[in-house]
Amino acid sequence: QVQLVESGGGLVQAGGSLRLSCTASESIFRINYMGWYRQAPGKQRELVALITSGGSTNTADSVKGRFTVSRDNAKNTVYLQMNSLKPEDTAVYYCKLVLLTGTAYWGQGTQVTVSS
Repeated sequence: QVQLVESGGGLVQAGGSLRLSCTASESIFRINYMGWYRQAPGKQRELVALITSGGSTNTADSVKGRFTVSRDNAKNTVYLQMNSLKPEDTAVYYCKLVLLTGTAYWGQGTQVTVSS
């Protein structure tokens, strides 16, 4: 069973920054991609950004230029650097890991609240 441990959420003022971390118990060599999704109250969960095992990234238009996804293979960790945060970024952020087999795992979620 793959486990994901998230950290880094919190309360920040608009314009501020936060960095989320997600560490997987699975070897990076079995991972297809890891990424971040978010879900605001009353809304569907949506992709924020992901990074593949080959290093390719996919970032939602709503956060392009403000958020950056990266990884540390040695630590089996993916990061989401969030800059210039806006109140509409407020959501629970979830880490997702997809293995080469296609099996997906989710983290427990971390709350990000941006005050205006």
